[in-house]
Amino acid sequence: MILLLQIFYLLSFVIVTVGACSLIYFPLALIFAWRSRHASAFRTDSPLVSIIIPAYNEGKVIQNCIESILRTGYPALELILVDDGSSDDTLATMKRYENPPQIRVVAKANGGKASALNAGMCIARGEILFFVDADGIFTHNTIREMLNGFTSEKVGAVCGNDEPVNLDRVLTQLLCLQTHSGTGFVRRGLALMNCLTIVSGNIGAFRRDVLQKIVDGDHDIPSHTITPATQPRKTGPFLDGSLGEDLELTWQVHRAGYRVNFAPTAIVLAEVPSTIKSLWKQRVRWARGYLQTVRLHQDMFFNPKYGLMGFYLPLNFTNMVIIPILQLVTAGLILLLGVTGYGPIALEVVGLILWLGIGMTLFTSVFSIALDRAWKDLRYIYVIPLLILYSLLLDMVMVWAIMLETSGKKAEWNKVDRTGIVSRKEI
Repeated sequence: MILLLQIFYLLSFVIVTVGACSLIYFPLALIFAWRSRHASAFRTDSPLVSIIIPAYNEGKVIQNCIESILRTGYPALELILVDDGSSDDTLATMKRYENPPQIRVVAKANGGKASALNAGMCIARGEILFFVDADGIFTHNTIREMLNGFTSEKVGAVCGNDEPVNLDRVLTQLLCLQTHSGTGFVRRGLALMNCLTIVSGNIGAFRRDVLQKIVDGDHDIPSHTITPATQPRKTGPFLDGSLGEDLELTWQVHRAGYRVNFAPTAIVLAEVPSTIKSLWKQRVRWARGYLQTVRLHQDMFFNPKYGLMGFYLPLNFTNMVIIPILQLVTAGLILLLGVTGYGPIALEVVGLILWLGIGMTLFTSVFSIALDRAWKDLRYIYVIPLLILYSLLLDMVMVWAIMLETSGKKAEWNKVDRTGIVSRKEI
């Protein structure tokens, strides 16, 4: 048991040390915010924007999405609605808004989200292409703020800021805090370092010419590094069959030599999972998508060709895959040491770690909410103690995803079941 106790202390030290690395995001986020306030918009014109919305059985939410985009009043807008073989009234709802050439509807057999996105891009005419989920609700300035994220010709993609729209229960309120601290806060720091790993499928924008380079395989990649992920894509930029099509495409943008920026004021309100079952399905899909992307782009790891991104990816992999496994092992050791009588010593350390974790989470949440100026969301601070259980759930998600990937189980979209609840109005 002495050996187990030593292993426990070692794992705890590793977890805390890796977690301490996240402190770097605080100054980086502040620098990003300062630079954003003092930077002028790159473009003052109104380029043609094509917004592509893939939908599969989204009848409860697609109307709100379409109408919110039309209410923005953006003058050079093309809206492409892609029905991916829905069995509900999604297609019928789309057709009510069809008005060529501004609004076009594409009906196709079910083939998954990536194929639906590719189908939409095939007929898009815009200089900038937006890819948006069917439950997204735009604010009046979402499009303009996204365009302002293209601060130079070297910015190939911009990630917007998604916030929950269905804040009617404890779980969705917890996910609201995670949206501020786990995405908005961290993405500021990563964008500053040009290490942003994902342009969210909820709200992302890409230069058309960059996507065309990806489709053509025009990456200037040495032949000995060619992988299935870097081969020319005949059907479109999104990789068919991938569960993390938005993540994989973002890594392609980095591979092509472009920057990926974050636009925190380009907000889209979207549904988050409202049940544990729905949350589990979504996060397993995300985790499997991450593992698939790592497998395809493993040659980017420690590769100086990709700048800081090449060296950030191994750290990101450690946080995403290694640490969850270590945390579950540590939790198991806590139980075992408690049963065998070593509990008093271990529990003192565990108690200290828990208090530090809760304190750090509280500070990060308040800091992140302040950055987003979402002061009303401070009312959800009460759910912070539940983040311990949430963290353990995500650890189990990753372990389960690893098991599914290694077993070769067929990948499924497993999209979130929509409720149509809008408890948060446009801002």
